[in-house]
Amino acid sequence: MECAAKGSGGRCGGSGSGGATRLCARCEAVAYCSLSHQIAHWSRHKHECDRLQQQLKSVEVLNNFPFTFSRESTFQVCVKQETRCSFFSKRGLHQVGMWMHECHCGASSTSFDCLGLNNGWDLPSSLCPCCEPSSPVSEQLHCWRDYYKWRCIPLDSPVALLLQWPLTIYHAARLVGITALNPEISDKLYIHYLGPEKELLQLAVFGELLALFPGVRIHIELVGPAIPPQRDGEMIHISKYPCCNEDECECKIGSKNTFLETQSGITSTLTLQLWQGFYHDRYRDIVKDSFPHLIIAPNGGIAAYSSWLPSIELIKKIDVPVVFTDYCEEACHLAANCIKTVTGSPLKLPVQLNPFRQPMAVEDSVLLLPCYSNCYLFGM
Repeated sequence: MECAAKGSGGRCGGSGSGGATRLCARCEAVAYCSLSHQIAHWSRHKHECDRLQQQLKSVEVLNNFPFTFSRESTFQVCVKQETRCSFFSKRGLHQVGMWMHECHCGASSTSFDCLGLNNGWDLPSSLCPCCEPSSPVSEQLHCWRDYYKWRCIPLDSPVALLLQWPLTIYHAARLVGITALNPEISDKLYIHYLGPEKELLQLAVFGELLALFPGVRIHIELVGPAIPPQRDGEMIHISKYPCCNEDECECKIGSKNTFLETQSGITSTLTLQLWQGFYHDRYRDIVKDSFPHLIIAPNGGIAAYSSWLPSIELIKKIDVPVVFTDYCEEACHLAANCIKTVTGSPLKLPVQLNPFRQPMAVEDSVLLLPCYSNCYLFGM
């Protein structure tokens, strides 16, 4: 673990393999490499110490998932009894397809130039949603257990690790009152999706939106600096779910190697368009054909990047529901303060736990609080 005072002046002694080991005795959420760094950092830490102490009390709730692998992917990852690499290796998914960058070694070997090309689950059909659901989605999916039951997937399947993206969109839409039955979206739903990064290598999982919003044509604008300049403006049409690894499964019939299409003239239920750059810079181009019903910014890091400020000002002006997510409650708290400073208004959607957060802890978090992708959400 990194020293909480790293980067605030003076050489940090906790950068070695042992990391920072001196805990704050009050909150136990941050650690330091030395007493001197802890004392030097107190002027800053004292404003967050009590808040972090309260947040640490929610650890059991954060780690509460229904999966058979939950302890392995939460507690054991946090205390380094397990790693992401070992988790995926046990399941034959390490550095494979869409799973490739879910660990550090895979992330370093992939490129956004190849986005969307790894399009299969690399799992048996019994463990993944590779075909149409057996019944239409119910009016409410409240949690991962509800989703797995609806999709007839056993709780030892790891697909939730990737399905966090479409299920978070589904949950965010419901929170702001958008469902497949809304007359205002008619038969088409426009979503502006801000700041995509690693999900660009997992675009095939967005096909699950076909099942979550039946009968609705969905158009998602993916906007962010991580999109390669040469892919700017590209349209990707998704008409099927990611395939399983069984050659005889019905998901392969007539669709081999054609899950993601980028040719022009294809009509699809789900269309993704790529925009390279910041939202406030590309907005005028985007809304010529796509004014949003919903704006979503997963794992936004609002307080960490000043580039968000003009985008927040823009979103305030256009008055469209927007949902942000982040890795922990503290990041959301800081983001809420940042948004209030820019807009002068409190959050319309208060900070709350996302039931469809990724069920695997982030490794080597700066805080001793469990962090999960899409962990908490809030909105303006």
